[in-house]
Amino acid sequence: MTKSNKAHTKSYAEINEKIKSGDALVLTAEEMISFVEENGVSVAAKEVDVVTTGTFGAMCSSGALLNFGHSDPPIKMQKVWLNDVEAYTGIAAVDAYLGATQLSETEGISYGGGHVIEDLLKGEEIELRATSNGTDCYPRKKVKTDFTLNDLNQAWLLNPRNAYQNYAAATNSSETPIYTYMGKLLPDNGNVTYTTSSQLSPLINDPYFETIGFGTRIFLGGGEGFVIGEGTQFNTEVPRKNGVPVGPAGTIAVKGDLKGCSPKYIRGGSFTGYGVSLYVGLGIPIPILNEDIAKRCAIKDEEIFTNVLDYSAPGKPILKEVNYKELRSGKIELGNKEVRTSSLASLDLAREIADELKTWVEKDAFSIAEPISYFPKKSIVRPMRQNGPEVSSIMKRAITIKETGTITEVSKLMIGKGINHILIERGDKLWGIVTSWDLARALAEGKEKLEEVATRKVITTSPKETTIIAAEKMRRNNISALPVIGAKGEILGIITNGDLASALRK
Repeated sequence: MTKSNKAHTKSYAEINEKIKSGDALVLTAEEMISFVEENGVSVAAKEVDVVTTGTFGAMCSSGALLNFGHSDPPIKMQKVWLNDVEAYTGIAAVDAYLGATQLSETEGISYGGGHVIEDLLKGEEIELRATSNGTDCYPRKKVKTDFTLNDLNQAWLLNPRNAYQNYAAATNSSETPIYTYMGKLLPDNGNVTYTTSSQLSPLINDPYFETIGFGTRIFLGGGEGFVIGEGTQFNTEVPRKNGVPVGPAGTIAVKGDLKGCSPKYIRGGSFTGYGVSLYVGLGIPIPILNEDIAKRCAIKDEEIFTNVLDYSAPGKPILKEVNYKELRSGKIELGNKEVRTSSLASLDLAREIADELKTWVEKDAFSIAEPISYFPKKSIVRPMRQNGPEVSSIMKRAITIKETGTITEVSKLMIGKGINHILIERGDKLWGIVTSWDLARALAEGKEKLEEVATRKVITTSPKETTIIAAEKMRRNNISALPVIGAKGEILGIITNGDLASALRK
């Protein structure tokens, strides 16, 4: 995964020794940008010891593991509700995991697990209801009581997926508003929302996970926490620009003592028409071990890119690639019009987190932990395996041309057949693909040979693959058709995004 050389200018031990002696130079990620601009990367690598980062936004894959202690007589809780929000109890007699997105059974999407966690941090009393079938050793069948955070034996913030390395922006091309975890999206691409602290973001400043891994000590919700593994949906097989993934990629799983957190940095939230989430404040100190890490920690918003996805269309097609300087300007060009943009993450709180973490390190209240081990270098997110229609049920006959064909011949075929994709074959094997867009580009650029405009590295599908997986392939690779290839590499047919959209609506 990493592309840096491993020649260290400093070690973890050396940096921690400087922190203890009060000699460490600690900068926030935004301060690092200015430092590198003024002094250069080489000087920064020698003089800067730690760069602090921060982010604050909705992180749905979060929750809390709580231990209530035993009642008298004891109960083996099989169902438990906290302020009418059900928690999972299949892990012991009086332990429960409260998911941030679980909804109240009486208040719906206006209150849920995220709000219960925030209320605990505020010191409020929480109502506990639990039921059981009863056993010889756990005879009690019901319990109802109130408790506060201080009454619990353990209360851990335990989040399986936090701090996305990058995330896509969202818009809506349909004629009606839609309500999503990216907020309300207005019709006709009326707005674009995004959610990241960009140049302050922890995982963007360490894009190859050179310093972040199992055991990394972090700022979590106002207290100390740890990275306990790669997060769910951890993905390394994504396009990159300037080393940073374009769109969703790496994540981290984290743990911290809820009793050490603050309601300033842990807040419940509701999205109209979608549900409940938990806003989490998270910061990671990055040790400047070498010049490559120093350079990565000076990345600027204009160097960080993401995609604008259409949340109203099947597969969420990519409409445009933009950088965060454009997004943070408050407007971008989209579909020949100016569209306003807004962030779902708080940049102000992200800055506060980076500043507070900087102070902790400078005061020797927070040392830098070297990872015990590192994350997988190769990991890809797969869609759910689903039973459903196979590609063979919707594929059409592919129109093909030999590799020796000309652009003129392809143009005539497309016009005559009323299609946008032609497969290029060598023998009976797929050699490439050409689209109507490729032909328009050929005309604009004065190209004459088919091989100059054809795509040679073609993403394909098989007749037994489900339409769901095929749709995900198109979305992930931002393409509009998939050749269907047989077991021996022969061309069997083709499916387009229009074919898939029709099939998935049925």
